[in-house]
Amino acid sequence: MTEIYVDGDACPVREEVYRVAERLGLGVYVVSNGSRPIRPSSNPKIRMVVVTEGADKADDWIAERIGAADVCVTSDIPLAARCLAKQARAVSPIGRPWTPNNIGNALAGRAVSQHLRELGMSTGGPPPMTKADRSRFLSALDTAVQAALREAPPG
Repeated sequence: MTEIYVDGDACPVREEVYRVAERLGLGVYVVSNGSRPIRPSSNPKIRMVVVTEGADKADDWIAERIGAADVCVTSDIPLAARCLAKQARAVSPIGRPWTPNNIGNALAGRAVSQHLRELGMSTGGPPPMTKADRSRFLSALDTAVQAALREAPPG
């Protein structure tokens, strides 16, 4: 069965994920380290998972459980790479599908930005979400979920 895993601490599109999951009857895991309270959903198929605080604990939880028929929503490039390595699909909150063809460049760009920050340069943060980003996300999530559902084993 296809499920959606959400890297929940800084995810600006949780409500959009919930709508897609409810429409398709899918389970959702919203995984966080508890540093930011996340309002629980009344839908029993949407589960809030709080892991112990620490670097990459939420990422580890997702990467250990995600399968080839699942989708991860994350802006964390290393987590997306870990999900792709398990044949799962991954989508960023701005609607960028992470794929084997683009993840290498994304990881390299992340490493360069990290190095620049270590040197004291400001690399800025992500721009605010726009309506176009949300629309692109919904389209990318739907595409990823439909592909996962086609490949999921029956049952």
